[in-house]
Amino acid sequence: MEKFVIEGGRKLSGRIVANGSKNEALPAIAATLITPEAVTLKNVPRIADVFVMIEILEGLGATTKWVDDHTLVVDSSKVSSGIVPAELSRKLRASILLAGPLLSRFGHVVLPPPGGDVIGRRRLDTHFLGFQALGAEVKINDVFEISATELSGTDIFLDEPSVTGTENVLMAAATARGRSTIRNAACEPHVQGICRMLKGMGAHIWGIGTNTLEIDGTAALWGGEHTIGPDYLEIGSFIGLAAMTGSEITIDNVVADDLRMIRLVFEKLGVRFTVNDNSVHVPGGQELRIEPDFMNQIPRIDDAPWPAFPTDMMSIAITVATQCAGSVLFFEKMFDGRMFFTDALNAMGARIILCDPHRVVVNGPAKLYGSTLESPDVRAGMSLLLAALTAEGTSTIYNIRHIDRGYEAIDEKLRALGADIQRLPA
Repeated sequence: MEKFVIEGGRKLSGRIVANGSKNEALPAIAATLITPEAVTLKNVPRIADVFVMIEILEGLGATTKWVDDHTLVVDSSKVSSGIVPAELSRKLRASILLAGPLLSRFGHVVLPPPGGDVIGRRRLDTHFLGFQALGAEVKINDVFEISATELSGTDIFLDEPSVTGTENVLMAAATARGRSTIRNAACEPHVQGICRMLKGMGAHIWGIGTNTLEIDGTAALWGGEHTIGPDYLEIGSFIGLAAMTGSEITIDNVVADDLRMIRLVFEKLGVRFTVNDNSVHVPGGQELRIEPDFMNQIPRIDDAPWPAFPTDMMSIAITVATQCAGSVLFFEKMFDGRMFFTDALNAMGARIILCDPHRVVVNGPAKLYGSTLESPDVRAGMSLLLAALTAEGTSTIYNIRHIDRGYEAIDEKLRALGADIQRLPA
């Protein structure tokens, strides 16, 4: 176990390169199981969750090789069954993504319940209902057992636009007999990335980027090459860091269209930045002031499926708001445990009212002071790191494995910008 020790209050400056998307890399690695041919993935982030996913695939019999720092080759030709190792599956929420490709290839999956962040109930019904619609039988006891003699294309209306649910059903439908239509599908950038990856492997998919996907099943997919898109959540985190610390930072490897709603929300908090072809520039020394709604009403920021504000950015936005003049209401609609990290911000000096498990009111600006903290999940952990870098004095953050799950070598990147952060044994 390790911890971060941070001396806060420093102005930072420089350029930073965003890594590939965690939320695209994990399903992309899982998708390599659909084919016995080798698949090359580029721009893969070297984060803890990726290493666990690789370990699970190797436990199934796949071979993996890092060609360079961010290029991974997966060969699953020796994978012979869909029985997933229990101990590894429970380490990772994204292990549920193995169900679709294994069902597609072998017609049978045995998968223990997945692990992951404790941010409230995270239902899996969408996955199972989608598999059943394609003709699979689902049995749930201590493990999930999914089987089908043959998957048949059909018209599916998902009961919610679940990202992983959409990806799982899509991967199963890619080799189903006939045409499948997935309605109320998620359309986040990382879902679009998986669609493009599968097309590159021979799948027939239409409607990418919309809420309706059409798939003509094919008997088998082949190997190929796919580049993981940049992580807009990491980019948003770095924009928040620059704003909170009054620092001038340029972020490279961005897709401008991925940042439209993030930009609107940050502008409500008084944060301004410019987006060029492949980079974001955040000027230093910004005066952060919350923009009221019309009629001088307190603004509300809430999350929803794409293209609305992503739930994984809520913790970052709440933390940025502690440094903004004014009041703002945040409404987290998707998870009933995400807001509890605000107790740690209040212990640092923030003025946040937790109205209920889904809503907080942030009043700012508030002077933050160093504290002893513990990372509860990936995004809240990064938010507490931003707060520690802004605070006066020394902060210690424990349980940083959560931060490492989503952010590659974050301490090295921050030191390159001038931050005083050390990674030490806990």
